[in-house]
Amino acid sequence: MPSMEKNLFNLKFAAKELQRNSKKCDKEEKLEKAKVKKAIQKGNVEVARIHAENAIRQKNQSVNFLRMSARVDAVAARVQTAVTMNQVTKSMAGVVKGMDTVLKSMNLEKISSLMDKFERQFETLDVQTAQMEDTMSSSTTLTTPQSQVDSLLHEMADEAGLDLNMELPQGQMGSVGTSVASAEQDELSQRLSRLRDQI
Repeated sequence: MPSMEKNLFNLKFAAKELQRNSKKCDKEEKLEKAKVKKAIQKGNVEVARIHAENAIRQKNQSVNFLRMSARVDAVAARVQTAVTMNQVTKSMAGVVKGMDTVLKSMNLEKISSLMDKFERQFETLDVQTAQMEDTMSSSTTLTTPQSQVDSLLHEMADEAGLDLNMELPQGQMGSVGTSVASAEQDELSQRLSRLRDQI
C-alpha cells in the first residue's frame, strides 16, 4: 500500500499547487485592472481594452485552477478512504485471528478484552467514514460572474472618476450555473443513497 500513500501525497501536493496558481492569477488580475485604470486616465482606450482582456483571462484562469483543485481534492479524499479502509481491514484481520485463539481457550477476560478491541476498531471505522462523508459533502459550488471587456472598462472608468468619451456597448452580467464539481457531488450523493437503501 505504500504506492497508494505516495499517490495520496502527490494528489494533495497537486491540489495545493493548483490553489497557489489560482492565487497568482488573482494577483495578476488585480495588476491588469490597475493598468486598465491608468490607461483610461491617460485616455488610451485601446491599451485599456488589452489590459481588460488580460484581466478577464486571468480571472477565468484563476477559476479554472480552483475548479481543478476541488476535483483533485475529491479524488484525494477517495484515495484517503481506500488507504484507511485497507489499514482497518488489516487490523480487523488481526483481531479475528486473535479471536479464534481466545475462543478456543474460552478465557472470559481475554474474550472481553478482545471484544473491546474489536469495538474500538469499528468505532475508528465509523469515525473515518463520517470524516470522508463530511469531506465529500463540503465541496463548494463555484459560481463565477461572466463579465465582458466593455463592462470592465466602464467599471474601471467609474472607479477612476472618468468618462470614456466613446460609445461602448453595455456588457451583460450573467452567472455560470452550478459547476461540474457540484454535478459530481449530486451524483455521488445519489449513489450513496442507493447503497444505503441496499443495506
